[in-house]
This record gives sequence, structure tokens and C-alpha cells, in this order.
Amino acid sequence: MSVKLKSIIKAVLPPKHPNGKCTVVFDDGKILKLLPQVVADRGLGPGVELDDAALAALEAANGAASAKRRAVRIISAAGVSKQELEQRLTQKGERTEDAKNAVAWLEELNLLDDAETARQIVARGVSRGYGMERIKQMLYAKRIPKAYWEEALATVPDMRGALTDFLRKRLGEEPDEKTVRSAAQAAIRRGYSWTEVRSALETLQEDKDE
Repeated sequence: MSVKLKSIIKAVLPPKHPNGKCTVVFDDGKILKLLPQVVADRGLGPGVELDDAALAALEAANGAASAKRRAVRIISAAGVSKQELEQRLTQKGERTEDAKNAVAWLEELNLLDDAETARQIVARGVSRGYGMERIKQMLYAKRIPKAYWEEALATVPDMRGALTDFLRKRLGEEPDEKTVRSAAQAAIRRGYSWTEVRSALETLQEDKDE
């Protein structure tokens, strides 16, 4: 008959900074870094005994709580898609399973909405004066599913005025050929097509001639 070995907690040290973890020290030398909420929920303190199964459950609970806390911090800082959030969580060291569960948890709370995030990204691109291609690149970079692109991109207004203003500032009063080429390339990098750029340049020339 096998005997389950137990580890006894010697000390629980508080976090060294507000968002840190508690350090749980065991009599056998084991050390665990646990979130304060996990320590409180499990009633951990000196003298508490935990066998291997209990330790495994404790670490699993801590991983789940860590992923959720990190997920909340990420979405509070900026709009992210479900795919991007899951990727960023795993990149930060969270287990894949914990990352997926954290994303599902936020979705159940209606705190994750890819359609709304797509609209926010498009609005941000428009406010920066970007063309359609650059805005699409932003959606792709944020891992927004293509299913949400069409509706969000439909909100993009006529950007000809923004493009013309951008070129006017880059060209100055008496631009030479090199300046015109540089301004055109800069506009293309901002997501405008060559057709759009050429049309805007012609408009500026016509205004100048008048």
C-alpha cells in the first residue's frame, strides 16, 4: 500500500509589489509563487499539509487565475481580438489551456467582441488618416477574423480629403520631382493606392494652377 507524501507549508511571504505573487515555502524546500487570491481562497498558511494531488490542483488553479488576471489587464489597455488575446497570453507564459479558458471566460462576460474590436481598429485607422490597405493591415495584425472585416470597413468615409491634406503638407510650396516622388511613396505606405495618390496630386496641381 503506497503512502501519499505530504508537503507542509512553512511560510507564506506577501508580494513584494502590488501586482506580485505570494511566495509559499514548504518544509521539503519546494517554493511556489501563487496569486494572493489563490492563497486566500485555498486558506493557505503555515502548517497546512498538501499531498501531490492537492499541489497539482493548487498549481492548476493558480495558472487559471493568472491567465484571467493577465487577460483583463490586456483588454483594459487596448482592444484585442480573441485570437490575439490567446496568442499574447501564451507568449507571456500562460498555458495554452489556461489562455483558452480565460478568453472563453471574458467572452461569457461580454468583454470580448471581435466585431466591436474591428470597428474600433477601423476608427483608429481613419483618425490617423490611413488608406484602406493600411487599415486592412491593422485588422490582420490584430488577428481579426475576415468575417468581421466587411462590416467594419464599410464605415470608412471618403478619405480623399485626408490624402490631399497629407500630400499638401509633404509637398510644400514648390516641390521638385524628388519631393513629389517621396510624398507619393509615403502616401502609398499609409495605405493609399497609386490611383488615389495620382488623383490627389492632380487635384493639388489644379488648385495651384487656379
